[in-house]
Amino acid sequence: MHIHSKKIMTFQLQLLFFCSVLLSFLTNCAAVDTLLVDQEIRGNETIVSANEMYEMGFFSPGNSQYRYVGIWFKNISPQTVVWVANGETQVTCSSCVFRVNSNGTLLILNGNNNNSLIWPSNYSLPVGNVNIVAKLLDSGNFIVKDNSSSSDEDFIWQSFDYPGDTLLAGMKYGKDLITGRYWSLRSSKSLEDPSPGLYENRVDTNGYPQFFHWRGSVFETRFGPWNGLNMGGSLAGKPNSYYTYEFVCNEKEVYFKFVLINKSFITRLYMNPEGSMVRLNWINATQSWVVNLATAVDICTPYGVCGPFGHCNYNNYPACSCLDGFEPRQPDEWNAGNWSGGCQRKKPLKCGDKDGFLRLSGVKLPDSRHSWYNVNMSLVECKKACTINCSCTAYANLDMRKGGSGCLLWFDDLMDIRENDENQDIYVRISESESSVMELVMKVVFPTIIVMFLGGLALAVYAWNKRLSRAQRQGNLLMFSNMIFPTEVNNKDDKLPFFSFSEVSKLTNNFSNDNKLGEGGFGLVYKGVMDDGREIAVKRLSGTSSQGLDEFKNEVRCIHKLQHRNLVNILGCCAQNNEFMLIYEYLPNRSLDKILFDETKSSVLDWSNRFCIIRGIARGLLYLHQDSRIRIIHRDLKASNILLDSDMNPKISDFGLARIFEGPETGTKTKNVAGTYGYIPPEYALHGVFSVKSDVFSFGVLVLEIISGMKNQLIFSTKHSTNLLGHAWRLFKDDKSIQLVDATSCDSYVISKVLRSVHIGLLCVQNHAEDRPTMSSVVFMLDNEGVLPQPKPPAFFSELDLDPHTSGLAGTMSANDMTMSLTGR
Repeated sequence: MHIHSKKIMTFQLQLLFFCSVLLSFLTNCAAVDTLLVDQEIRGNETIVSANEMYEMGFFSPGNSQYRYVGIWFKNISPQTVVWVANGETQVTCSSCVFRVNSNGTLLILNGNNNNSLIWPSNYSLPVGNVNIVAKLLDSGNFIVKDNSSSSDEDFIWQSFDYPGDTLLAGMKYGKDLITGRYWSLRSSKSLEDPSPGLYENRVDTNGYPQFFHWRGSVFETRFGPWNGLNMGGSLAGKPNSYYTYEFVCNEKEVYFKFVLINKSFITRLYMNPEGSMVRLNWINATQSWVVNLATAVDICTPYGVCGPFGHCNYNNYPACSCLDGFEPRQPDEWNAGNWSGGCQRKKPLKCGDKDGFLRLSGVKLPDSRHSWYNVNMSLVECKKACTINCSCTAYANLDMRKGGSGCLLWFDDLMDIRENDENQDIYVRISESESSVMELVMKVVFPTIIVMFLGGLALAVYAWNKRLSRAQRQGNLLMFSNMIFPTEVNNKDDKLPFFSFSEVSKLTNNFSNDNKLGEGGFGLVYKGVMDDGREIAVKRLSGTSSQGLDEFKNEVRCIHKLQHRNLVNILGCCAQNNEFMLIYEYLPNRSLDKILFDETKSSVLDWSNRFCIIRGIARGLLYLHQDSRIRIIHRDLKASNILLDSDMNPKISDFGLARIFEGPETGTKTKNVAGTYGYIPPEYALHGVFSVKSDVFSFGVLVLEIISGMKNQLIFSTKHSTNLLGHAWRLFKDDKSIQLVDATSCDSYVISKVLRSVHIGLLCVQNHAEDRPTMSSVVFMLDNEGVLPQPKPPAFFSELDLDPHTSGLAGTMSANDMTMSLTGR
């Protein structure tokens, strides 16, 4: 009996052990795709997506001794890694662990050395007290999210935003226009070293977006712009029953991606260490990857091999030829096989409907960086738009599907045209005498009539202009010339709507005092209402204004080209007789200075609002300096030129003093300093040297003003005559920067954000321009945590704390609420 009881007890213990193991196994299976805060992956441990397609953990590529955290296909051999977390940080310890902390930061720690930090991600997540969880999705995307949310789309961070050498289904390939971040493909250094290599594929958003293949700082190959089916015959291929494509282009982002139709199909775009792009499909029957598409490498592959107006066809000998109506610019070089000089017109254009168009089929569309597009225009409307604009060199449908739609116009030389198997047409502008026999006949039959008509018209215009005053001629010249826009701006036919004086007068109730919003250096500002109900703000040039036609023209040519959520949107202009006006979107919260420096109104600006305003201004400046189609230095960034919309989002305004730069140029020197006292850096105030770093300085002053709610010129110490920059510097040196915060926002501020913002502001106002960060660095520092460099003393500050007015600056700058006139541009 006793023996029998022992057997029963033994069986019960075994059963209990089996159940506990089974329960543990089931529990692990249920959480196999997730990592809770401070849960670890170590050694050979992994997490696996729910569909068991992807696996994540530590791996060593090839024969490498180093270890990395990555994502790979679970059931494919040999191991195929599609994403690497710490590609630039080599890890050797076998005891290393990977985890996600409560701030959502990815970490690699040394498990045998008190969990010392080896690698942190650079991602800064404003998650607060969110219950963090990390999860590997069935798509291969590794996300960090709030565990209380049931949706995997509601993530805080995702690996898909940081692609490496592989593009999976659902991954964006393009650019975030708000943050400036690229979703690009980058080669690895080698098969055993996943750190970033020499080659990169990324989008260029100048003109109509297109994709370029870069080798270091030089782009080698161009993929044509999106034509509705693919990118000009690139390796994207044509849609099929396995996957299709999406192309999105709006004010927030530009991207291409492919989407699986058959979810069981395994495919990827991959850039190898040599820079070649291939599409690889997994074939279950042979258990191997098969190359489905690859980048073509032939004599026509290098960018612009045949030069301007040249056409490359690798089936021909020689491969390069000039378009019809064109001839080699340098015949000797051309005949010797050097085609880079390209082609020129045999006969000059005459503009308007006196020119013809040559139809080209089966070619990759030319480089579209100097182009303009409209998705709603028909081909007939497109031709008309190109015909009336003398700078237009070609036009085509934007989308070749369903017979074609949309309009794409080119300006300047047509570059990088090559043969293609697409059935898309492009119409190249040529001289009338080259276009067709019929046009030649018409020219012969009616030459006298045409000459007489044009001569009579010229005489009529001349007589009409003689009756006008000088101001009237200037106004009409501006009206007509700026509707075509200046040659230094890329997108030459992008016309700004023109309003007559009577129309603007009607919209503003005859410029009623009740509609008056304020007054600035340009003149009076009025509120108006469009016929469709939209509210507008109208800036009317004052006859006594220090700003005149140059500023008006400068504002028009700068801002009408820019599209960014943190830049004010110009809707049109008026240039009639002696009246010059600019029409903008109406922003109900007016300018930042009206709220920030008002003790009563400033209470609406809590810390969250202030930090968002700082970030918004930074992103707007980054767009101007780096990401817009034309590089612009604002030169008059100040609180009164920051407008706030209904949600307190900032928009940079007033581009009357801005300067446009093209190519690599980022600054210059002038004899006529223009700007606003308190915001101008010393190298500009004293020597007339301005650059993108001038705007950085002005931004730094703004940051400190937004944090403190005080103007820079205020004196903070009667003993030392210290301005805001000096005051902020002293507090920083004494570890008392938190005292700079405006009392009205003390209840809402986040200490770490305040200290970091003050630190960044001081970095921006350093005395020497080369010490100041670029706006791309500023945006990164604002959006991410990490160690910041130590700032040097700010401009106009010394240990003696001299008054700025005694340092040779008096009289060189205007008052804080005025802008200096622009001369000698």
